[in-house]
Amino acid sequence: MHYIPPRPEWQGRAQDITDEQIWMNRRTWLRWAGHSLLGGALLGNLESPLLAQQGKKAASPGTRPSSRPRTRTQTPWKNPKFRNAGRPLSKEELVTTWNNFYEFSLQKGEVHKLVQPFKTSPWAVEIKGLLKKPGTYGVDDLQKLVRPEERIYRFRCVEAWAMTVPWIGIPLGQLCKKLGVSDKARYVRFVSFQRPKEAPGFKAYPHYPWPYHEALRMDEAMNELTLLGTGIYGKPLPKQNGAPIRLIVPWKYGLKNIKSIVRIEFLAKRPDTFWHEAVPHEYSWLSNVDPRVPHPRWSQATERLLGSDRKVQTLPFNGYGTFVAKLYQ
Repeated sequence: MHYIPPRPEWQGRAQDITDEQIWMNRRTWLRWAGHSLLGGALLGNLESPLLAQQGKKAASPGTRPSSRPRTRTQTPWKNPKFRNAGRPLSKEELVTTWNNFYEFSLQKGEVHKLVQPFKTSPWAVEIKGLLKKPGTYGVDDLQKLVRPEERIYRFRCVEAWAMTVPWIGIPLGQLCKKLGVSDKARYVRFVSFQRPKEAPGFKAYPHYPWPYHEALRMDEAMNELTLLGTGIYGKPLPKQNGAPIRLIVPWKYGLKNIKSIVRIEFLAKRPDTFWHEAVPHEYSWLSNVDPRVPHPRWSQATERLLGSDRKVQTLPFNGYGTFVAKLYQ
């Protein structure tokens, strides 16, 4: 019997994305990949030894180790399984200028104007906890361990607006296997940066439990949909969209999709999360998209598509139920 992959709820409603997809051509990909290179042609699949294994001093989270060897990053590829999200692709200029990033501002339209002082290069991610290969990794190190993909996903904010984005990223489940995550790990925790000199929100909103932190169950982390995002629209992530690496979990509200990750921890016990810690009666730990469960201050039954006043029905799990509903039965 041939394997038939699961289909999202909307499949069959739209055959093409939009003319916006014209940007996804070979030259665009080469241009994006050029940003990811540390030098040389796009060849091979070389893996540099981990700094921890080399006995070198680890860099602080959020900065890339300067002593790491120069090696090549794998070229992203378009995953045909996720080439269609069943609705038009959102315009890039809207996606990059309408951002929830409280580290900079509570005003979504102001974030992109305030990110210039934020330094995203060099950068490193500390990975620790219950795994065989802990260490401090550059983003390109991770992209050598697991080949980055382009996937078009729906994105649903808890504030009842939505967009459709062509993400570039690496499947988190594949990375977990490469890193040798232990069977004893039940949760994975993500921590973002905290640099008050570069992001005014830390001082402006001191009542929040900074730094931003999120978490998934391991079965959620291992699900094929879950990505560590490194780009959008064929380019590296802009700062306001979570550069240089963020979480993408399309069946959950946007607040779970933590930006600018500096630390990943594999744990046996469930950690708390930013919004569940700050306002537990408004934001659940799981925060799955569910049109039947209203936010205490607004309905979640519909969503407004970014760039228009049009409202559409919200689907359970944001339309990805065939991939994830079994996780919650």
